[in-house]
Amino acid sequence: MNILIRWAINAMMLLLIAQLLPGIMISGWYAAFITILILGLVNAIIRPIVLFFTLPINILSLGLFTFVVNGFLFWFVSTVVKGFEVSGFVPAFIGALLLTLVSGFTTMLLERKGQI
Repeated sequence: MNILIRWAINAMMLLLIAQLLPGIMISGWYAAFITILILGLVNAIIRPIVLFFTLPINILSLGLFTFVVNGFLFWFVSTVVKGFEVSGFVPAFIGALLLTLVSGFTTMLLERKGQI
């Protein structure tokens, strides 16, 4: 059940991020749900491989290059999902950062709710 709640909250937040940030456009709820689903799959499958190959740069940057990888993957998903468009790297970087913060906060709240 927590997965469905996180999926819905992340889709809602993606719609909000698209409203707030110029350069990110999403056509509606359906595109938001599909985008979050594809983004989750990309983060689970492709992200570890990319992070492995960029490990030397990541070590030299003290882990900050991970934010760049997240931005590129966010941008990549916009090329795959119809109805989700990102116009450049800077909106992708900021959108990925905001979505990561919201997702982490949501996960923290749902885990805390389960402990009570």
